[in-house]
Amino acid sequence: MEKSTTFADPQKEDRTRAIRDQLRDAIVDRRLAPGTKLSEAEVGVLFDVSRTVVRDALQMLAFEGLVKTERNRGAFVSDPSPEEALQIFASRRLIEPGIVAAAAERLTADDLARFREQLKEEARYQTERGASARRAEIKASGDFHLMLAKVAGNAILEKFMDELVARSSLVIALYGRTGVSSCGHDEHGEILDALEHGDVARATEYMLRHISHIEADLDLRSSETMSLREALRPCREFLG
Repeated sequence: MEKSTTFADPQKEDRTRAIRDQLRDAIVDRRLAPGTKLSEAEVGVLFDVSRTVVRDALQMLAFEGLVKTERNRGAFVSDPSPEEALQIFASRRLIEPGIVAAAAERLTADDLARFREQLKEEARYQTERGASARRAEIKASGDFHLMLAKVAGNAILEKFMDELVARSSLVIALYGRTGVSSCGHDEHGEILDALEHGDVARATEYMLRHISHIEADLDLRSSETMSLREALRPCREFLG
C-alpha cells in the first residue's frame, strides 16, 4: 500500500513516482537481487535526478515492503525470508475470500469479458520460454488477482492487494520452483467460471486452493540477477 506523500511540485511528484515504478518493476522482476544496495547517489545519476527525489521514491518502496532501510547503511532490496513468504500467503488467505465475495456481487458481463482476455494473455505466456517470459507470466498471474480486487470495489482492499501481489511476485521469482503461474492459469479459469455462475462458495474454495498451490511450489533456490546499473539501463531513457 502506497504511503501518502504530499508534493509541492507536480513535476517532482511525477518523476518520483516514475522512478518508484521503474525500481519496483526491477525488484518484482528480480532484475535486482534481494539484498542489493540501492545507492541514492547511483540511482540519482542513472535517472539524472536529485538524491531527494530518489529518497522519496525509496520511501514509497519501503512502505510497500519491497525495500528495507537501515540506519547509517542506506536502502536495500528486501530479502524475504521463508517465514515472511509464508506470512504473505497467510495474509492472502485471509483477504482474498472477502474480495471474491464482494466481486461476485458486482461482476458484470463487461468484467467477465476483460477477465477472459486476461486469461488468454496468461495462456500466451505459457507457450514462451526464457526469463523475460517467466517474469511476464508472473505479472499476468498477479494482474488477475488485482483485477478481482478492483471489481470488488473496495479501494482500501485494492491497495492492500497491490502490496501483497507485489510481495508475492518477488517471493515467487525468488523461491518459485516449477512455474506455478502456468497451472495458476487453469485455476484462475475455475475461479472465474464459479463467479460467472454465482457460486461464491466454490469460487472461494478454488481461490484458497490456488493460493495453497502457489505456496507449495516455493523453495529456497535462487537465480542470477543483475547489478543496479544493468537492471535499470533499459529504463533510463523513459525519464529522458
